[in-house]
Amino acid sequence: MLCSRGLGGLRARAAPLRPGRAGLGGLGAGIRARGVSTSWSPVGAAFNVKPQGRRLDLFGERRGLFGVPELSSPEGFRIAQENALRKTDLLVERARCTPPGPQTVLIFDELSDSLCRVADLADFVKIAHPEPAFREAAEEACRSIGTVVEKLNTNVELYQSLQKLLADEKLMDSLDPETRRVAELFMFDFEISGIHLDKEKRKRAVDLNVKILDLSSTFLMGTNFPTKIEKHLLPAHIHHNFVFTGDHVIIDGLHAEAPDPLVREAAYKIFLYPNADQLKCLEELLSSRDLLAKLVGYSTYSHRALQGTIAKNPETVMEFLEKLSDKLSERTIKDFEMIRGMKMKLNPQNSELMPWDPPYYSGVIRAERYNIEPSLYCPFFSLGACMEGLNILFNKLLGISLYAEQPAKGEVWCEDVRKLAVVHESEGLLGYVYCDFFQRADKPHQDCHFTIRGGRLKEDGDYQLPVVVLMLNLPHSSRNLPTLLTPGMMENLFHEMGHAMHSMLGRTRYQHVTGTRCPTDFAEVPSILMEYFANDYRVVNQFARHYQTGQSLPKNMVSRLCESKKVCAAADMQLQVFYATLDQIYHGKHPLRKSTTDILKETQEKFYGLPYVPNTAWQLRFSHLVGYGAKYYSYLMSRAVASMVWKECFLQDPFNRYASEVSFY
Repeated sequence: MLCSRGLGGLRARAAPLRPGRAGLGGLGAGIRARGVSTSWSPVGAAFNVKPQGRRLDLFGERRGLFGVPELSSPEGFRIAQENALRKTDLLVERARCTPPGPQTVLIFDELSDSLCRVADLADFVKIAHPEPAFREAAEEACRSIGTVVEKLNTNVELYQSLQKLLADEKLMDSLDPETRRVAELFMFDFEISGIHLDKEKRKRAVDLNVKILDLSSTFLMGTNFPTKIEKHLLPAHIHHNFVFTGDHVIIDGLHAEAPDPLVREAAYKIFLYPNADQLKCLEELLSSRDLLAKLVGYSTYSHRALQGTIAKNPETVMEFLEKLSDKLSERTIKDFEMIRGMKMKLNPQNSELMPWDPPYYSGVIRAERYNIEPSLYCPFFSLGACMEGLNILFNKLLGISLYAEQPAKGEVWCEDVRKLAVVHESEGLLGYVYCDFFQRADKPHQDCHFTIRGGRLKEDGDYQLPVVVLMLNLPHSSRNLPTLLTPGMMENLFHEMGHAMHSMLGRTRYQHVTGTRCPTDFAEVPSILMEYFANDYRVVNQFARHYQTGQSLPKNMVSRLCESKKVCAAADMQLQVFYATLDQIYHGKHPLRKSTTDILKETQEKFYGLPYVPNTAWQLRFSHLVGYGAKYYSYLMSRAVASMVWKECFLQDPFNRYASEVSFY
C-alpha cells in the first residue's frame, strides 16, 4: 500500500534483454580524432566535453546525495530513515483519527511519499554508488523501510480508516475520479498483502515479504557476478579476450559479439555454468512468492502479481504469448535458416546453430547486406549530438527543453554524472534527470531508469518535483574523442529517456500514481515509442552529424540502418517470447513439476527452437525475475501498444504536437 514502488511494484525500469540489439558491435575504437566540432547547443556540449572537475573547495558546504543534507555520508541513511519513520508514526496516527474524506487519501499518499523518498533513493544507491560504505548503508535502509512497509500493509487500524471512506458510497461519489482511483489502489494493496487474514497469518505474510526482499536482493547481485576459472582451462589463443587476475580468468558476460566462435562458446558455457548458491536462492525466491500468494488467497504468484495490470491474469498472458509465438513461427524458422547459412559460410566445419550464435551471425548478415559497419555510424552519433537530438525532439513535440546544471558539492556519486533540468515553455521547471551514463568498476551493466522522488501536489500548493536517474554503460570520452554511440546505444538512450519523460510529464496530485507508477504492462509504452523516433530519418536528420566535420548522416545510411533492423527480427522477438513464457511458468503452479533448469530446457526448445546446452543455467542470470517477476511479458505487450500509437499518431508526422501531448501526458 504505502511505498508506491515497493509493493509488488518496480523499483527501477530496466531495458529488456535484447541481445539482437547488440548486433552492431562496440565503438569504433580505432577512429582517430584531430578535433571535435564545437558547434553544439549547450546541452550537446555538456555531454561532448569531458568534465573539468570542480575547483578544490575545502570549506564549501557538502549538500549530500541528490541535495538531501543527511546523505553527505553513509551514516546519513540511518538519520534519513529515522526521520521518515518518525513522520510515518505521526501520519499513521493522523490517518486513524481523521474523519473519512479526501483528506484520508492525502494522508495515505503523504505516508507513502515519506517512505518512498528514502526507499527509492536507497534502492538506487545500493547498486550504483562506487563506495561500499554507501552501498551497505543504503541496503540496510532498503531492508528497514521495506519491513515497515510490509507491516503497515497489514495494519488493521490503518486499513479501517481507509475502509470507512470506501464503504461510504455518498462520500466516494463526491470524490474526484483521481482521488477515488488512488483510494481504491491503496485498498487493493492492503488486500493483496493479506489484511483479511488473522493476526498470526498477517505476521506470516509480513515475514514472507521481508524474506522475498532479502532473496531478491541476493539473487539480483548474483545475476551480475562474474565467473572465475583457472587460466589453464581455456585455450591460450583466446586468453586475450578476457580479463585476468593472477592465474584466473574473469568471465563477466556472454561476449555475444566476439568474432571467434570459441570465445563465444567458452563465455556462454562458463558464464552460465550453474552456481549452487544462486540456484538455491532462485528456488527459495520462487517458493516464497508462491507461499505468499497462496497465503493471501491466490492460486499462484502470477495471479497475484497480475492483479491491476492490463492483462489481468496469467491465462490472458499465456494466450497472448502463444498466439504471438504461432504468428512468429514461420518467420523465426526462416531467420534461423538464414543465420545457419551464414554460420555454414563462415564456419563450415561446425554449422550446427547454437544459442551463442544468433546475436553474432545476425549482426554479420545485417552488416553484409546493408553495409552498416558501426565505425561508419559512430562518428555521427556522439553522445552530445544524441542529447541535442532529444532536446530538439522534446522541444518540438512537447515544448520542453533540457538544461545542463552544475551539481552542488556532494550531490552526485561520481564526477561524470550530469544533471539536467527539464523545463516546459509555459509551466516552467518540471523536474530533474541525473544522467549516470558512463562505465565504471562494479557498476551494473543493465540500462535502467530509477525514480528517486515522485511528483505530487503538496498541502501548501507547491508541486514536489520528480527526480530520476538514467543509468547507461557508455565508454568514456577522451581528450580528442567524444563518446561515440553505436546505433543500438543511441536507441537505448532514447528508450531510457522515454521513461524519464514519462516521469516528468505524468504529473498527478498523488505520487502513488505519478509517472511510471502505472500498470507494468503499460509502463514500457512511452520508452518503446521513443525507439520509433530514434529510427525515423526525419528525427535522426535533426541531430546526427559528424563530430569533426558537422556533416549530416546521409539519408540512405539511415534507411539502410532501419531496413537492417528487420533482419532476424522474428527470431529476436521469439527469444523474448521464450523469456516471458519461462517467467510465467516459474511463477505458475507450485511445486514446480521439474527443476528450474529442466523447465528452462523444455521451454527453450518449445518456444525458441535452439538446443539447450548441458551444464548451463541461463535462468540464474535472468535479473528481470526480480523487478518483473510474472510480468516480463510487459515488454512485448507494450511494444504492441507502442506500435499502434506510432502508426496512428506519428507515422505521418513525427513532430505532431497535438498527438504527442495526448500520448505523453
